Amino acid sequence: MEKIEEFKKKRKKLRNSFKYAFEGVHRELKEEQNLKIHLLIMLCVIIAGFLLKISAIEWIICIILFGLVISLELINTAIELTVDLAMPQIHEKAKAAKDIAAAAVLVVAFCSVIIGFIIFLPKILSLFL
Repeated sequence: MEKIEEFKKKRKKLRNSFKYAFEGVHRELKEEQNLKIHLLIMLCVIIAGFLLKISAIEWIICIILFGLVISLELINTAIELTVDLAMPQIHEKAKAAKDIAAAAVLVVAFCSVIIGFIIFLPKILSLFL
């Protein structure tokens, strides 16, 4: 009987972990414009990938980049919220922490664009040549 109760507790804890993670995504979608922009771009890349028939390796690269950009955007928001909670008044170091977190998203997004050009540009050019 004890093992059954322990199993139920673990299962509930796991279920709550997923529940809280989905609540975080829902909150981010509702309140953060940047995530919506990243998801729109992701959708465009997915459509382009199907239309231009990118390879399995290219899909894997795109999926990894989707995960990196979206994850960093979520982490950026978490950092911003934490800094705002810890330091509600304007402070130079609080601003720096938020700016640096945003810069991390920018760097990964910029690298993703470059990789996107490497993957998609030859396929797009081949349509016209």
